[in-house]
Amino acid sequence: MTEAGIPEAVTRWLSLVAADAELSPYLIGVDRDRLAAHVARALTSGTEVPSLGWSEAEHRRAESYLNRSTFWEQIEDRYPGLLTEQEAPLIEAALRRLAGDDSRPNRLALLSILGRAYRRFGLRAEHGRIIDEALKRTVPWRLVEWAATRVGDGPAWWPVEVLDHDLACDGVAVITVRPWRRLPYQPGQAVPVCTPRRPGRWRWYCPANAPRPDGTVELHVRAVRGGAVSTSLVHQVRPKELLHLGPPADTGLSLHDGDLLLIAGGTGLAPLRAIVEQVAAAPDGRRVTLVTGSRDVASLYDAITLDKLQQAHDWLTVVPAFSHDLLAEPGERGDALTVALDHLRGEQQVYVCGPPLMLAGSRLRLLAAGVPAERIHLPERIPWR
Repeated sequence: MTEAGIPEAVTRWLSLVAADAELSPYLIGVDRDRLAAHVARALTSGTEVPSLGWSEAEHRRAESYLNRSTFWEQIEDRYPGLLTEQEAPLIEAALRRLAGDDSRPNRLALLSILGRAYRRFGLRAEHGRIIDEALKRTVPWRLVEWAATRVGDGPAWWPVEVLDHDLACDGVAVITVRPWRRLPYQPGQAVPVCTPRRPGRWRWYCPANAPRPDGTVELHVRAVRGGAVSTSLVHQVRPKELLHLGPPADTGLSLHDGDLLLIAGGTGLAPLRAIVEQVAAAPDGRRVTLVTGSRDVASLYDAITLDKLQQAHDWLTVVPAFSHDLLAEPGERGDALTVALDHLRGEQQVYVCGPPLMLAGSRLRLLAAGVPAERIHLPERIPWR
């Protein structure tokens, strides 16, 4: 291998290891730059790649990633022109994760990407065997084919540039991105998001804004324990980096006629703020009450934007709800749903979005408060439920 080709080979090796469900956990907490330098020396001197504590079999597999042709080269050799060299690494990483990822939300995020890719690149069943050989693992192609019948046509992903990254409060980042081509989404929808720092890992996030003339999209991300993607997006990603957004999918939070009571917990605010912006773009006389819950004042991460929205629109009322702030005003003290019930009026459409514990009992509480089932709107945890 020429000296000029070593950096590319090291980058490819890191991506393959990060996309391997069994090897990637060993990268947690590792200094990537230092590891890359060790791998580069191994390529130069012909020595073994450094061990990260994996088993002998895992070490052999890690070494095999360093010495073989790229995924695209192997597919191109058998089916010239089937995949583009630029986009093949995204497909490879997603297929590797699908072959080893048992989490249903994560799997459906992967399938939304791969279903579109399957249609776009004209993949067929006979391609599966060759791709499996190149990956050295078995992909559940029936699931990919099933997804391809449901996702429709269009791009499999949209490259986006990070324009702004604001650590809004402890563990929550507000990230503004600009797609290279406009992302066609509606407020309340969710999109899979991937960072090259975590190849093959796609996670669902709802844009926090209605579509803008400049095409930018705002994402609200909370770092969760054990969440490789969320932690990377919050603590590592910086402006000018590249991310990818997948095809938008409905979540059950589309806008309905009538006055609105929007109840948000944490970053569940994102799709509900997008709905507020949707109403603001075409006011129709409805009134909107947005109750946004957090532990305390310091955790109310989007307060400035919400204050500007309320000042600009007399039909909008924003009510904070603080679950752990003893100094809060009486009408603002308690969890978001409890505070929201004091603002329940007439024929409002009621939307609730927040963490799983908040959603778990919200429907029953709203029904008990007299809200008809057809006016209760909760997010489906994942599309295609």
